[in-house]
Amino acid sequence: MKEIFDLVSMKCSRTVTKFYSTSFSTATQMLAPGIRQDIHNIYGFVRFADEIVDSFHGYEKEILFDRFEKDLEYALIDKISLNPILNSFQHTYHKYGIEQHLVDSFMKSMRLDLTKSKYLTKDEYKEYIYGSADVVGLMCLTVFVKGDRKKYDELKECAMSLGSAFQKVNFLRDLKADYEELSRTYFPNTNLDKLDELSKQQIIADIEADFAKGLEGICRLPVEAKFGVYTAYRYYRKLLSKLKRTPSLEIKNTRIRVPNYVKASLLARSYVKYRLNLI
Repeated sequence: MKEIFDLVSMKCSRTVTKFYSTSFSTATQMLAPGIRQDIHNIYGFVRFADEIVDSFHGYEKEILFDRFEKDLEYALIDKISLNPILNSFQHTYHKYGIEQHLVDSFMKSMRLDLTKSKYLTKDEYKEYIYGSADVVGLMCLTVFVKGDRKKYDELKECAMSLGSAFQKVNFLRDLKADYEELSRTYFPNTNLDKLDELSKQQIIADIEADFAKGLEGICRLPVEAKFGVYTAYRYYRKLLSKLKRTPSLEIKNTRIRVPNYVKASLLARSYVKYRLNLI
């Protein structure tokens, strides 16, 4: 029975979320039950693509990525896949009418990570972030508004800004791993060998502008999604605050984290604001 296979597939997507990102998993649990699984399905898909290009050292990454992309193509056409993660994703893709170009743009940016190590211009940087982060925000937004095109169009720019903010925080947090282990530099016109405070502050100012735009959208989200997305926003804001206080040279030599007790406090305060209609 395909129903059983679908249930197993969706459990796989939930497991991927839980094991790869405790923070995102917690935020997803704050979403309404009716949309929670679909966000797990999206996360599982994007996480597996990202793992191929970032983590599978010692394997033929390009061959693996080609296979994954072809399996994705068949999954979206056939509405089934023996890859349970892709089977879950195709379910959400068709259920809400996620646009094909969003998926294509995401896969294009992931493929760039196989060969491209430097982003020298703002246009290159912007295009990569659009594909690697903004479109993921738009896929999630499609679920949050339950396919309502009018609401989607109203919140589209804000969702993209929030996706950009999350991705740029990740870039800044992961400077050490990206630069030393993967030989990648995403920030254009920035010398990571000599990252100075001015360069760091310019990056942070750009992120804060994205967060401000993203928060506008969070306040206008449907009630089913608002608390979960706001929880993720608060976590990333706290991470940015820690990065802002960390000397520029130290950022490149360590990985800044938010302790679990701080995450718990953020969750509690976010819930209070949510219940008091302060967001």
